Amino acid sequence: AFIGFLTAGDPDADSTVKFILEMEKAGADLIEIGIPFSDPTAEGVVIQEANIRSLSSGMTTDGVFEIVKRVREQSEIPLAFMTYVNPVFHYGYEKFFTKCEELGISAIIIPDVPYEEKTEVEAPAKAHGVKVISMIAPTSESRIRQIASEAEGFIYVVSSMGVTGVRSEITTDIGAMTAAAKSVSDVPCAVGFGISTPQQAAEMARHADGVIVGSAIVKLAAQYGRDAVQPIGAYVRSMKEAIG
Repeated sequence: AFIGFLTAGDPDADSTVKFILEMEKAGADLIEIGIPFSDPTAEGVVIQEANIRSLSSGMTTDGVFEIVKRVREQSEIPLAFMTYVNPVFHYGYEKFFTKCEELGISAIIIPDVPYEEKTEVEAPAKAHGVKVISMIAPTSESRIRQIASEAEGFIYVVSSMGVTGVRSEITTDIGAMTAAAKSVSDVPCAVGFGISTPQQAAEMARHADGVIVGSAIVKLAAQYGRDAVQPIGAYVRSMKEAIG
């Protein structure tokens, strides 16, 4: 599967709707929508700046829900939110996940909720049919099987140490990480963090069920602004072709 990420509201709501629909047309299987937050600790500079642009132009959590509503008028593509616990907590877990259910949001990724604390988010999410995605990182070694055994939706395999962002090479043994996860779980594994070229995508697809790309798409939105529809479509198409 090819999973694409973009930051909602960068450069504006109308563009985000167009980008999502174009990514689906180009072959994306699932799209992660970033709810902008002022302190996105897992993100590198590209997505940090996208968060700042989006918030500066007035994007809110309600605004993101409005974007999803507009997408849902034209598409049934699986959608997941990627954000931090602060915006969800302040919105109110029950209210937030009720809205997710109404709009057909399948899953949520919250990198700053530790495995040990996840039940706080998981219980209200589950009640509304939203899967909380588990992340395993190169530092998770002793806990990969424990985390994977409880995972649902898909397992987010973090390819590299540090934050999100384009990397020239990925040296982590992804095969070993996915093998450990798959030894205890049938949930698909998708690799993210640092993947930007078709070659990297093809390599990661040999070890996993999906490839996640964020910063490279967000870079195109930053470069072309409202005119990024065609470049994003062409990029997603090339990545999807690379992974077969």
